[in-house]
Amino acid sequence: MTPNSYIKKRRWNKNGTTEPKGELSKVKDTKTGRPIYLIHLHDSSHLHRDLRLEMDGVLKSWAIPKDPLLTLEGKKILAVSVEDHPLSYSTFEGTIPKGQYGAGKVTIWDKGTFELIEKTDKGFVIKINGSKLKGTFVLFKFKPPNNWLFFKKKE
Repeated sequence: MTPNSYIKKRRWNKNGTTEPKGELSKVKDTKTGRPIYLIHLHDSSHLHRDLRLEMDGVLKSWAIPKDPLLTLEGKKILAVSVEDHPLSYSTFEGTIPKGQYGAGKVTIWDKGTFELIEKTDKGFVIKINGSKLKGTFVLFKFKPPNNWLFFKKKE
């Protein structure tokens, strides 16, 4: 996934999306210097959440079709990798117009920072410090190219 995939799926013409056009930069949290984490609530063809992690100058993104409960410990849920989003998407909230890719309402459900604990070819272990989600979480690639499992590690 690249930022180009994000750009190719969107139209910013007169009746187009109000989503950020995107740029590659760093937007680490100004207080901690840690990379940002957020979850968008996205009410498009079906209500789902989009997990986003600042990595390599973009927001690596996963669609989570089932609600990641605040008591996620011990539950493994599907996370489908989608195109990288520009870092400016970290503040985006709004309605993507009908006829546009991802049409529907987008709001920030949770936001904070994360710490990368471990990164392998199979996935990531991250420590999330959000307003709602807190703790050590795993993103595990189990069925290439796009299917991952997202779960909270037992503390």
